[in-house]
Amino acid sequence: MVSTSVTALIAGSVAWLAMGTALPATPHASQGSRSLIPYELFQRLSAGSRSQPVIYASLSPLGNVAPRPAPQTAAPAAALDDALTAEDTFGEETTGASSDAHTVTLEQGQTLAAALTTAGATRSEANSAILAMAKVFNPRELRAGQSLALTFAPPEKSDSTPVAEITYAPPGDAGARDDALNDAGTAAAPQTGRLLSVAFSPTIQQDITISLGADGKFAAQSSVKQLAVHYHRAGARIDSSLYLAAMQAGIPAPVVVQMIHMFSYEVDFQRDLRPGNSFEVYYSFYYTPDGKPAKNGEVSYASIHLGDRTVTLYRYQPKGETLADYFNAQGQSAKSMLMKTPVDGARISSGFGMRFHPVLGYTRMHKGIDFAVPTGTPVMAAGSGTIKKEGWEGGYGNFMVVDHGNTYATAYGHLSRFAPGVHLGSHVRQGQVIAYSGATGLATGPHLHYEIRINGTQVNPATVKVARGRILSGRELVSFQEQRLHVDNELTGMPLETKLADTASDLRATKD
Repeated sequence: MVSTSVTALIAGSVAWLAMGTALPATPHASQGSRSLIPYELFQRLSAGSRSQPVIYASLSPLGNVAPRPAPQTAAPAAALDDALTAEDTFGEETTGASSDAHTVTLEQGQTLAAALTTAGATRSEANSAILAMAKVFNPRELRAGQSLALTFAPPEKSDSTPVAEITYAPPGDAGARDDALNDAGTAAAPQTGRLLSVAFSPTIQQDITISLGADGKFAAQSSVKQLAVHYHRAGARIDSSLYLAAMQAGIPAPVVVQMIHMFSYEVDFQRDLRPGNSFEVYYSFYYTPDGKPAKNGEVSYASIHLGDRTVTLYRYQPKGETLADYFNAQGQSAKSMLMKTPVDGARISSGFGMRFHPVLGYTRMHKGIDFAVPTGTPVMAAGSGTIKKEGWEGGYGNFMVVDHGNTYATAYGHLSRFAPGVHLGSHVRQGQVIAYSGATGLATGPHLHYEIRINGTQVNPATVKVARGRILSGRELVSFQEQRLHVDNELTGMPLETKLADTASDLRATKD
């Protein structure tokens, strides 16, 4: 509540303003006259009458108007000063000064320095913070969309007393009133103080903080969260596709893709799968201390039931080799020389054999298999080999041929583009992305045309027999069987999850 002395001051000031509105008709009456008063006093005058209309008046006599006696206040000046001082002290004690927090997001093409200076940091502060960051994190690795939390010190108070400028606008002069309102609305907002800190998380596992120290220099710290590994045994019934069934069961997408790659040598996902088939998978996944998924681990086991047969695979890394492989229960590698399906989630739209060509308008031999997939779907090398052709090939459009040796080759047509770094003569490994599907050449829609060639002649990819992968023997086979039995024992003691729980709140169904 405003004290009595302050109320009296406001009443007197309003009366003084009212007396100043009676102006003589002079040539300069239409121009606003300006007068300055202490800013603190102006704030208190305006705060006491916020509900009243804005009054535009001069605080000093204008033209030839005779000065009028100053209004008398109801309290001595010393008492008024004491009241104002007491109010200022109370406001400082209750509000206090606090840091100013901002959150900025890097835009496409924007540098970190530009983002910091736009938020209020000086160029010197931005450069110093970035130099400190570079000791623990490369700023070039920041990507568009990265959020950063910034804190600034409160703006420094000026030693000089600011003043408020009040503009008088005579009645009826709308232009002058509008100018006055615009001046008030465009007053410079308080600037941020000194940059105190920058914090962000480049990954869910890592937090980086750059803070201003007592010595006036920035220092960066990087903290890595200790992840906990959990094992899941999950499974589901397949109603349409393996991918969709696994995603509906809550299995992470990287695990689903890895599982599809495992089975791509043994299973024709278009012909072999039927509604009612099922699968299960045993895999590890890493979580943050608060239960948030961080990164996928490895698929240790997967099995798919296809009605009349079951395909079961175990992960095993032979001694001395850098990469793990998947083997059946007898120790035979799941990999064959060539993959049956070089794209994920594909549907066969046209098989091998005679057909009516939808573009040419007549029947002719179709010497491959067409997989209906959206434009841009990654195309994998069906086997390890060397790129023998890459470029435009008539009705094939963008075309690629991979030579796998032993008289085998595979061909890929209607591609939208080739993968970066893959060119004529490049050696590619099985499963490596070499191109992306499209609709170039003679095509009515986006798809992949896939061929297997033996001695230069196209054969049916769905029925051709190709060489199998390695078979473990001796000590390697013994070691693999021991690891396989360990996985089987783990599976026996775990429930099958048909819908994964919310891992952020319940990990009871998982095994550490």
